[in-house]
Amino acid sequence: MLLWRATIPNDWLPKVLANLDGVLLDHCHLERKAATSALNLIKYPELAGHARELNAIAQEELSHFELLMEVLEKRGVTFGLSQSSPWISGLMRFIRKGRRGQVIDHLIAASLVEGRSCEKFQLLAEALEEREPKLAAMYAELVKSEGGHYSHFWLMARRINDAEAHERLDAFLNLDAELIRQSHDLPILH
Repeated sequence: MLLWRATIPNDWLPKVLANLDGVLLDHCHLERKAATSALNLIKYPELAGHARELNAIAQEELSHFELLMEVLEKRGVTFGLSQSSPWISGLMRFIRKGRRGQVIDHLIAASLVEGRSCEKFQLLAEALEEREPKLAAMYAELVKSEGGHYSHFWLMARRINDAEAHERLDAFLNLDAELIRQSHDLPILH
C-alpha cells in the first residue's frame, strides 16, 4: 500500500458517521465516476493493451454503483446531485497536459483515489461493525476491490515510464498531504 505522508484527519470519521446517508449518496456517485474514469482511460494509445482490464474495472465500479443504489433505496435516501470533493478536485487539477504526462498523472490520481478509498472503507467497516453490520460487511468487502484497482492503475503508470511514474507519485503524495489536511464540512467520502 502507499506510504501516505499525512493521515486522515481525526475529525473525518465522526463527521462521516454523523452524516452517513449523505456519505453513502456521495459514495454512490464516486462509484459512477470511477467507472467513467476507467472507461475514459481507454482513449489513451499507451493503454490500448489494457482496454479489457480497464473495462473490467469499469464494470466492477458499476456493480458497486448498483450496490450503493440499493443501499440508498433501502434507507429511503433520494438519489440527488453529487458534491464536488476539494481533495479529488485538487488531484485532478494537478494532472499535466500533454498525452504521456497526462496519462501517467491520470493513472496516478486514479490510484490515489482508490488507495484512500481502501483506507477509509477499512475505517468505516470497523466503525460500523456493531452499529450497522451489513454496511460494515459491505465496506470490508469493498476494501479488497479498491486495493486491486489501486495496484492496477499504479502498475499501468509504471509500465509507461517507471522513473517518471515514481517522480510524479512523489509530487502527488506531497499534494495529497496538503489537500487531506484541508478541512471542510461536506458529507462526502473524500
